[in-house]
Amino acid sequence: MQEKLLNRSSFIRNVTLAGAAFSLPSIFSSVTARNLTTEKRRVGIIGLDTSHCIALTKLLNAANPSPDFEGYKVIAAYPFGSRDISSSAERIPEYTEEIKKYGVEIVPSIDELLKRVDDVLLLTNDGRIHLEQVTPVIKAGKPVYINKPMAASLKDANAIFEMANQYSVPVFSSSALRYVSNLQEIRSGKSGKVLGADVFSPAALEKTHPDLFWYGIHGVESLYTVMGTGCREVVRIHTDGTDMTVGTWDDGRIGAVRGTRTGKHLYGGTIYTETGDITMGQHEGYTNLLKVITNFFTTGVIPVSAAETLEIMAFMEAADLSKQKGGVPVKMEVIFSQLQTS
Repeated sequence: MQEKLLNRSSFIRNVTLAGAAFSLPSIFSSVTARNLTTEKRRVGIIGLDTSHCIALTKLLNAANPSPDFEGYKVIAAYPFGSRDISSSAERIPEYTEEIKKYGVEIVPSIDELLKRVDDVLLLTNDGRIHLEQVTPVIKAGKPVYINKPMAASLKDANAIFEMANQYSVPVFSSSALRYVSNLQEIRSGKSGKVLGADVFSPAALEKTHPDLFWYGIHGVESLYTVMGTGCREVVRIHTDGTDMTVGTWDDGRIGAVRGTRTGKHLYGGTIYTETGDITMGQHEGYTNLLKVITNFFTTGVIPVSAAETLEIMAFMEAADLSKQKGGVPVKMEVIFSQLQTS
């Protein structure tokens, strides 16, 4: 991944090969002296500007945690966090006080956090600063989960994966919506081949982020969970209350995301499979996601490939470009070629 990427095909091939390296046990060479099966893993949080920090800490630091989470504990947190997105920054004092109730130490810097922990949850709501915040984590050799959006641009997300590859550190990002139970069953092939999908999710806008990056990513991630990679073209229709983004895959399948800003804020959709149409389950909270994260911390095996995550980012950038052009189709090749020249 050291070379600039010429087109979508070579891009996906390169990040897939690079991503495979992260699953090797040697990524934990810096902690081989620790017996990972008997010693507690010390977890640190960066960013106390989202409710995810409290939800995940409650699960890990419970008096009687689920067997899936035994051996993991959040011990320290660095509170910042967005400083200029008011809906996020205003939450930091409240969440800082609340997380202390679970025995979590508040530290003044990311460097101080890294001295205390084995694994990192980068939960900052502001994707613009994820590259900046994750850089010392990767250079310190700490496995890290990055909250959605992985970054506020495809360029930054690609830079994160390139750095992770350079330092042989496992990194992944995912929405909790990926781990809705029946989406994982569909992805496993239980219902045969997926022929297409129409999903919906809230899609609130935030002026500091490209439109779908802020909240519509939940719907996009749900779509990719069942469709997989291979989208070749994206079209987006935008109104004040709704976004409709439709992708056409290389094999002719069609997947659509309806992003809503009016009415009830729900998640769902219909997945069309060889054995019939399946209604997507509702958001199930964070337990399923956290099971995946803790397994990732232990094994170093990335549950969502770099290739898939980066294509999700490119899909959302293509949707923005389609909007800017009045709803015309945008080839994914165009987005990947822009990354090469940026």
